[in-house]
Amino acid sequence: MIIIYTVLSVAAALLAAVLLFERVAPVAAARLGMALERRRAGLRLRQAALPGCSMPYLEGGSGDVLVLVHGFAGDKDNFTRIARFLTPRYRVLIPDLPGFGDASRDPQAGHAIADQVERLRAFLDRHAPGRVHLGGNSMGGYIAAQFAAGHPERVASLWLLDAAGTEAAQSSPALTGYRATGAMPLLVPTEGDFAQLIASSSQRAFFLPYSVRTALARRAVADFALHTAIMRQVTASPLLERQFDGLRTPALIVWGEQDRILHPSGAAALAALFGDHRVILMPGIGHLPMLEAPRRSAQDYFDFRRRLAQAASVAPAAEALLTEPR
Repeated sequence: MIIIYTVLSVAAALLAAVLLFERVAPVAAARLGMALERRRAGLRLRQAALPGCSMPYLEGGSGDVLVLVHGFAGDKDNFTRIARFLTPRYRVLIPDLPGFGDASRDPQAGHAIADQVERLRAFLDRHAPGRVHLGGNSMGGYIAAQFAAGHPERVASLWLLDAAGTEAAQSSPALTGYRATGAMPLLVPTEGDFAQLIASSSQRAFFLPYSVRTALARRAVADFALHTAIMRQVTASPLLERQFDGLRTPALIVWGEQDRILHPSGAAALAALFGDHRVILMPGIGHLPMLEAPRRSAQDYFDFRRRLAQAASVAPAAEALLTEPR
């Protein structure tokens, strides 16, 4: 009994120390917490110095290369929780886009979709020069789709999670309100407004410690002016359906049915652009499937990749039958 009491007392003291550390030094605690979560996911922090910018990235696993691109107001760690399911199967690379996360910030640089596509190309040329599988959430999905359209030889498949870039997706109340007033949940003028960003971006609650929430809120406020300018450039970028048609890259299109940032009708709009596609609508999920339902989102992706592999193995056999002498 004395041993049990001692163990419980020590555990309570440790918990109290952790909670105090979170409150007294939230930024340091957030860094430590994210480092532990990255380790659990099999990810390591790397640095990429590219012409005119720096793009820190997470890397882990081995096998086929899967590159994941975060959305507006997000960063590379938006994919850390789902990455623990992915790194046992793939070599996963997750960069911070310039203007976000820990990447460089240059208010004079362009941050339109085409600008970020070019930076993604430079990043891939240096760190994953072959053919890759490419995924993205929200703005990151827009960038991924546009990259695949412009460089189809570089992209084996697409994984588009609540992707921006179509008129239908951008018919949401959040974007409609932004066009009318200039305000939206992804732009955070005060720390108190960060709670609205989380509430608007997700339907299903996901764990976000006080320290991480505080660190992210402070960074969002510091980026308010820059992100306001970037949002104008992103929303002024040409929509995908006005640039492309009949895209041949296989695409898994995923959408949370309760997304309040980008309208779920964007899934059908994307499907119309890609001849080879699969659409998954996720009930009870908002704008961030990889955070709200990481295990299920990963399993859906595994199923998609398995079908691609099966189709690839069947194609040579079918071609041999067609060309066999009669």
